[in-house]
Amino acid sequence: QVQLVESGGGLVQPGGSLRLSCAASGKIFSIYAEGWYRQAPGKQRELVAMITSDGRLKYADSVKGRFTISRDNAKNTVYLQMRSLKPGNTAVYYCNANPFAMATAGPYWGQGTQVTVSS
Repeated sequence: QVQLVESGGGLVQPGGSLRLSCAASGKIFSIYAEGWYRQAPGKQRELVAMITSDGRLKYADSVKGRFTISRDNAKNTVYLQMRSLKPGNTAVYYCNANPFAMATAGPYWGQGTQVTVSS
């Protein structure tokens, strides 16, 4: 099993920045891809960004150039740096881990952290 704990969400004004963190524990050696999904009210959960153990990256088109995913292997933590935030980025952001691939969500989820972009 893998446990994921997110932190770093909150309220930010449009144009502002936030950094989300996802700390992994348990059988972390089994993780191939780790990253972030989000779910806005009334919408389906969608991919935001993923990073693999060999450094491959994947971003949603809507966040390219504004969001950056990175990892600190020593801390077993993945980060999502979000810049130039827009009200449309408001959602619950979930950390996800997949033992096999980066193209689809894996079976491990964090509890979610709320990001609200509003003036």
